[in-house]
Amino acid sequence: MVMAEKIAVLGAGSWGSTLANMLVENGHSVMLWARNQEQVDRLNTEHRNPEYMKDLVYSDQLVATTDMRAAVKDASVLLIVIPTKGLRQVAHQLDQLLGELRQRPLIIHATKGLEQNTYKRPSEMLEEEIAPDHRRGIVVLSGPSHAEDVAIKDMTAVTAASTVLDNAKEVQKLFSNSYFRVYTNDDVIGAEFGAALKNIIAIGAGALQGLGYHDNARAALITRGLAEIRRLGVAFGANPMTFIGLSGVGDLVVTATSKNSRNWRAGYQLGQGQKLADVIQNMGMVIEGVYTTKAAYELSRKRQVKMPITEALYEVLYSGKDIKDAISQLMSRDLTSEIE
Repeated sequence: MVMAEKIAVLGAGSWGSTLANMLVENGHSVMLWARNQEQVDRLNTEHRNPEYMKDLVYSDQLVATTDMRAAVKDASVLLIVIPTKGLRQVAHQLDQLLGELRQRPLIIHATKGLEQNTYKRPSEMLEEEIAPDHRRGIVVLSGPSHAEDVAIKDMTAVTAASTVLDNAKEVQKLFSNSYFRVYTNDDVIGAEFGAALKNIIAIGAGALQGLGYHDNARAALITRGLAEIRRLGVAFGANPMTFIGLSGVGDLVVTATSKNSRNWRAGYQLGQGQKLADVIQNMGMVIEGVYTTKAAYELSRKRQVKMPITEALYEVLYSGKDIKDAISQLMSRDLTSEIE
C-alpha cells in the first residue's frame, strides 16, 4: 500500500489535469495549479475542464487554485506539466517559493520539448532554475500516453527516468495502478530526447495522411524518424537502448498514429493545404513539435548529425517549402545503408 502524499500539480492542460485526477484516485492529496481563474472555478464547482478534456468528470476531491504558494505549501512531490516555452519562468517562480517555504520536494516533469535558442532539455532548465537545496531530485515522466486514453482508464505504460534510481522508483509507486504501469530508467537524456523529437515525426506522419499517403509511407517515416531521434540523442550521451523503449519508439508510435495527438493533427492540416499560422491559431493548444523542429534542426547542424526528415520539415514550417517538394527530395536523396 502506497502512503498518501501531498502532491502539487503545476499545469492544468489535458495531461496535467488528467494526471492530477489519477493521483487523487490513487489516494493522494492533490492541488492543481493553473493561471486561469475561470478554469479553476469550473474545476472546483463543476469538476470539468472542457477546454482541454471535454468528456472527463474530475474527482470532487481534486482541488484547483491560481495560488501557486497554496498549491506548493507542504507538498512532498511537485509534478510540472507546463509547455516548454513557459517552463523556465514557472521554475524560477517555484524556486523562490520553495526557498521561502523551506521545502525540498521531489520534482517530476512531463514536459516534452527543447528550449528555443539554448536547446536545453526540460530537466536542464529545472536544474538551472531550482536550487539543489530546494529539490530532492528531478524525474522525467514520459511514454505513450494520450490524456484521453488515460482518462478512460485504457491500459498505459510509461517511463520514470532519473539519474537517481530511488527517485524513479518513488514515482513508479506514486503513479502505478491497475491501468497505469510505470517502468524505471536511469537515462534522462534519452527519455527527454525521445519525448521531444517524436513530436517532429508526428507532424510529418499527419502531413503524409493529409496528402493521401498510406500505411507503407507512415511506417517508413516512423522507422527512419526513430533513426534520426536515436542519432541526435546518442550524440548527447543517451543510451541507444532507450529509443526502443517506452519513451522512444513507444511514444513515437502513439503520437505519430493517433488523431488524439495535436502534432499529428497539425501535420494533417498542413498536408491538407492549410497555412501554419492558421493551424496554430485553430489548435488552441501548444503544438510542441513546431518549435521542437526548429530547435532540433539547429542543434543537428551544430553537432553535424544527419536528420533529413527534420530538415525537410523545418524547410516546410519555417521556409515555406512546398511539402510535396520536400517529400520528393527526401525520396531522391543518395541511396545509403539502413545502419548509417
